[in-house]
Amino acid sequence: MIDRIALILSIIGGLNWGLVGIFQFDLVAWLGGGQNGVLARIIYIVVGLAAIWCVSLLFRDSDVLEDHSIGNHA
Repeated sequence: MIDRIALILSIIGGLNWGLVGIFQFDLVAWLGGGQNGVLARIIYIVVGLAAIWCVSLLFRDSDVLEDHSIGNHA
């Protein structure tokens, strides 16, 4: 469950960076009262932590991941 949440948050962060790169529009800053707004900073921190969590997915044994996903669907 944590893996999926982290992946979703990382995707949201990536989409936000895409908006910044293409349109120079930071959705998180807009929603959170500017880049230095408390809400925006919390979102940036949570998305950053999610990305760090997703790095751990690269180093996990693929057999463990497959067994885990099979167990979730049973």
